[in-house]
Amino acid sequence: MNLQHERLTQLCLDLRLSGVALSYAAAAQTAAATEASFTDFLETVLRGELETRRARARTMLSRVAGFPAIKTLDQFDFAFAVGAPKQQIQHLAGLGFIDRAENVILLGPSGVGKTHIAISLGYLATQAGIKTRFMPAADLVLLLETAQRQGRLKEALHRAVSMYRLLIIDEIGYLPLSRDQANLLFQVVAKRYERGSIVLTSNLTFGSWDQALAGDAVLTAAMLDRLMHHATVVQIGGDSYRLRDKRKGGIMPKSAPHPPSQVDAATTALPGPIAENRPNP
Repeated sequence: MNLQHERLTQLCLDLRLSGVALSYAAAAQTAAATEASFTDFLETVLRGELETRRARARTMLSRVAGFPAIKTLDQFDFAFAVGAPKQQIQHLAGLGFIDRAENVILLGPSGVGKTHIAISLGYLATQAGIKTRFMPAADLVLLLETAQRQGRLKEALHRAVSMYRLLIIDEIGYLPLSRDQANLLFQVVAKRYERGSIVLTSNLTFGSWDQALAGDAVLTAAMLDRLMHHATVVQIGGDSYRLRDKRKGGIMPKSAPHPPSQVDAATTALPGPIAENRPNP
């Protein structure tokens, strides 16, 4: 390493041009070999700096999102998850629903890949430079409940809800909520209505949500009305990923035939205004 290289590297670090520091030597050799102009060389190293910054931003966004693990749609086994609508999910991967501030609701029994798909959409969003936050429903409610007791609810709603273009709420209905907790979750949905997208997963039919929301049918109807007004409902059926190896080995019996669509069963049980928002099959 010569002294000039050391000086240039230090200048790049002082100016926070880490991408230039990494790429300028190779770019200079290429420029000399091809007799490129100084402006072509400058453009090359600046493009390298820009890509370095974008890559760093993507890494930061995915870390801040709070994913329990990185999942991608390429890793999703559509061959096994025959109950997952592949074309519909791949269409959502275009992320147009985020630009339109629409919601995605993933319904299905435990283990069919709802969380995997939700994380995959969230990870795609971070790679597109979109601020995203993943939270299990129980953790989100606990965070807001604690903030409310401490008189910081408004601040917590901003930090955990409003500042992200995409909010992923996992496992609605996994644990029943008290009336106060259900009201806090409603505030989250109401605050994001037509302002930011929600991706939500649940193993419950819509008609059963009131059981998880403190038995409050009025609050449940109001929440579903806001969630489904601009939403894509993805109905996922099939066997559990987590149990498939045990079934193959004969440790567990094969699952019984699946019940009718959760969407169909749910919308017929809801009040009129909700049923009218029933998605097309």
